[in-house]
Amino acid sequence: MASAGTTAYRHHYYHRRHRYGRTMTDTGTETDDCDVLVLRHGTEGLSMASYAQELRERLPDRDVRLARTPGEERDLVTGARVVTGRDIDESLIERAERLELFACTFAGTDHVPTDALAERGVAVTNAGGIHAPGIAEGAIGQMLTFARRLDEGWRRKENHEWRHFQSGEFMDSTVTVVGLGSIGQALVERLEGFGVETIGVRYTPSKGGPTDEVVGFETEAIHGALARTDYLVLACPLTEETRGLIDAEAFATLPPEAVLVNVARGGIVDTEALLAAVADNGIRGAALDVTDPEPLPPDHPLWNFENVLITPHTGGHTPEHWPRLADILAGNLDRLDAGEPLENLVRAPDSG
Repeated sequence: MASAGTTAYRHHYYHRRHRYGRTMTDTGTETDDCDVLVLRHGTEGLSMASYAQELRERLPDRDVRLARTPGEERDLVTGARVVTGRDIDESLIERAERLELFACTFAGTDHVPTDALAERGVAVTNAGGIHAPGIAEGAIGQMLTFARRLDEGWRRKENHEWRHFQSGEFMDSTVTVVGLGSIGQALVERLEGFGVETIGVRYTPSKGGPTDEVVGFETEAIHGALARTDYLVLACPLTEETRGLIDAEAFATLPPEAVLVNVARGGIVDTEALLAAVADNGIRGAALDVTDPEPLPPDHPLWNFENVLITPHTGGHTPEHWPRLADILAGNLDRLDAGEPLENLVRAPDSG
């Protein structure tokens, strides 16, 4: 909810600039107020028009506008109560007289001027959780690829080579999941039918979790888990604590048959240590949806290993992106009306 200072600020502008559902701009023109403004920059190749349509279907009694040009963004933001997009420029924030919520269409908000928004009494939410099912499915697909050696089958098919090869089984493996947020939980839920043991790593292991065992990030605890790991899945945020978490020491602890699956952020893995581990057969292989650096340069040595599977940060792509995000935003509009806590809140308005 907005602070007392923010409320007074809006009250002042309500009388000076807002009348009969219209807001006066700095140029002296009037613009219609709207409940939701969808900014024009798309994400992951998805059309913002589709997002606006999903919102309109869920909010038939609300005014949802789509800005298609920079000028429309400048005009419409003045009277918008909620703005949603991948980012918002500070020049737009300064023009927003009714804004209560910025709903980022990304899970990460490092690029969003959250301080500037909070100072003006604007809450910030993200798209956390909407990618979890797809990312979890992708991680399982990568693990099964290594377990059943599907990549070897693809290579033999390319060579038109009908020749048998031996495969392993995923069942009875130990899967360690670093991070038990929405992605980690979705992954563990989907692993239940595979007959595997699961270890979860989280900041506060006392909270427990969906895995068979939960440990913390303390050095001894995490190395104790790594030593028993067949598949190591990284599903945690990139923080000061997790940056370079999987380093040369971690690779030394992992069994040589272990597989690394990174669906989190490239910086969690020390790339030089990963190269050394793969080159020295210190691990069986790796599946990377994220890398450091990213994008991965064409001449980077990681491309040269047959046992390193690389996808270009596509793990979260899903046709359900806009429907899931629209569900969150529609619910948050009702929460704004009721003064209730917002879903996926990453920054609350400043209180004073």
